[in-house]
Amino acid sequence: MFVDTIPIQHIDGVIELLRHGAEVYYLRRLTIQKMKRDELKLPKTTRGDIKTLMVIDRRWFRKVSEDYLVMRRMISAYRSLLKTHQQLGNKLKAVSEDEKNALKPAVKALEEQTIVMAEKIAEEAGRRYPAYNRLVEELGIHENPSTLEALVEVLIYPEWRSWRRARNYFGLFPRSRKTHYHRSKTARQALERLTITTKGYRVKGGDLEEALKTIWLTLKTQKTGPPA
Repeated sequence: MFVDTIPIQHIDGVIELLRHGAEVYYLRRLTIQKMKRDELKLPKTTRGDIKTLMVIDRRWFRKVSEDYLVMRRMISAYRSLLKTHQQLGNKLKAVSEDEKNALKPAVKALEEQTIVMAEKIAEEAGRRYPAYNRLVEELGIHENPSTLEALVEVLIYPEWRSWRRARNYFGLFPRSRKTHYHRSKTARQALERLTITTKGYRVKGGDLEEALKTIWLTLKTQKTGPPA
C-alpha cells in the first residue's frame, strides 16, 4: 500500500493493517508528488493524486513500522503541548498583572504535562529501540525529559543509510544557491535542543554535526542499522 502521507488520526487504522500482514509505504517528500503531477499535467484531485502515486519510483517511498507510527503519534501530542505552552508563556509577557495571575496556573499545568509526556516518550523509545538507551548513556542526558524526547525525534525520523543522507536531513550540508537539499525543520530543531543540553547555548553548525556524528557512530558500532 503506497500513500502520500499518513495523518495522525489514521494511525490506528494503519497499525491494524500492519498487524494483518500488510506493508505500508509513505512518500518521503510531498514535493515529489507535486513535481510529478505537474509533469504529467494531472489535476489536483483524489484521482489525480492516485495516478501520480502510481508512477512515482518506489525508492521515493519509505516503509513504516508499528514502532515508528506509535512514536510519531506520541511526538505529535508532545509538540502540541509544547507549542501551546510556549504560546501561553508569550502571552504572559503582554498582559496585565491580573491576567497573568489567571494564566499562570494553566501555564504551570501545561509545563507539567509536557514533562510527563516527554518521560512517556523516552520510556516507550527505550522499549522499542535498543539503540536509544545506549545513546542516552553515550550523550549523558539522563536528567532532562525534554532532551530525552528530542533524542527520540533525532533517532526515528531520518533514514540512517549513509552519513551524507543523515547529515543532509538535518540541514548540515555545504550552502550552495545552485543546489536544493531536502531537510526537516522539526528534526533540526530537535537536534538543536539535544545539542544545547550537551554543549550549552549558542551552539554552532559544528556542534550540531558533532552530536549527530556521535549518534551515527553509536548506531554503526551496534550494527543496528536504521531504526525500524
